Amino acid sequence: MTSEIRDTLDHAIARSRGLDTLLRDLTDRAVVQVPGAVACSVTVRRADRLMTLAGSSGLPSGLDLRQYENGSGPCVDAAETGSPRYAPDLATETRWPAYTEYALATGVRCVLALPLAVEGETGAALNLYGLEPDSLARGREAARTFAERAADAVNEALRLERQQASAADVRTALLSRSVIDQAVGMLMARERIDAHRALERLRRASQHRNVKLRDLCGELVARASGGASRGRQ
Repeated sequence: MTSEIRDTLDHAIARSRGLDTLLRDLTDRAVVQVPGAVACSVTVRRADRLMTLAGSSGLPSGLDLRQYENGSGPCVDAAETGSPRYAPDLATETRWPAYTEYALATGVRCVLALPLAVEGETGAALNLYGLEPDSLARGREAARTFAERAADAVNEALRLERQQASAADVRTALLSRSVIDQAVGMLMARERIDAHRALERLRRASQHRNVKLRDLCGELVARASGGASRGRQ
């Protein structure tokens, strides 16, 4: 890897405030760093479907989407097979007829899609686009190097994202437990019953009203807090 590419990506990681920001920065920088590239996008499979997580400025919005809709194209193939796909001239390309027709209409003549080794995902790719036939040929080595480093950056960002999501889930669970316990305590005091019977009553009420137990308890606690506040006025 050249020091210039390494410094570029390290700078992108340092500036990033999350996966979306990082990927937008990376795609813009890939266009600058890879000779012949005029646009770049990152494809990742999430929730069992391929999607474009980020695209550089100037990327036609439907360029990747058409591939996902048709289930074929260089980006789809690279992400699903783990092997690079290079289309030097879409005007003579025969592998993805539905996609090539649309891409040519946007002015794209050359496509290079490189798989990204992303942990926990079944497919990902870095996609580069050129406007002239074989315009990405001299940039293929730089693109490969960039994709390897980009995969490291994406993996790190995804790891942080998963940690944040896990922490948020824990906080939500703790808050839910707290509000349920408060509601149980209120019902015990009001009805003079034990905790088990109070919880069962709340569960039956939540099923009858078709609302989550946490939300039902939250309503009860909020209502009681509102009444207490009015009583003190």
